[in-house]
Amino acid sequence: MAVLLSRSSFAQNKADKIEALRADFITKKLQLSANESEKFWPLYNELNDKIKTLKKNLRKTFTIDPEKLSDADAEELYQIDVRSKVLEAEVYKQYSEKIKAVIGVKKAVKLKIAEQDFKREVINSIKDKSD
Repeated sequence: MAVLLSRSSFAQNKADKIEALRADFITKKLQLSANESEKFWPLYNELNDKIKTLKKNLRKTFTIDPEKLSDADAEELYQIDVRSKVLEAEVYKQYSEKIKAVIGVKKAVKLKIAEQDFKREVINSIKDKSD
């Protein structure tokens, strides 16, 4: 049990480190002022928390072996997936508007690019370590 706890702690520390790196990366790319940063980060973190929760709940739903599902059950899971994606889009839209109001449209566009750039850097870093 102690091993599981330490692995979980290790994973959490790694996730926290990645989040800190992402925050630093985005702050620099967007050149956020102190005022913008103060208003932006709570919104951005809330958005990401809501999206993570939606995705986690959806993953829990799809733990069943599809071969053991009736057609009706499969249809229900399919509809849950579709509704989840629509809800995710609604959350993105709602928070994107709030974020745009805080940092402006140009920085909102830069944010999307910065997020993609950060993901690319993380993936490349992982690839480099595995080589």
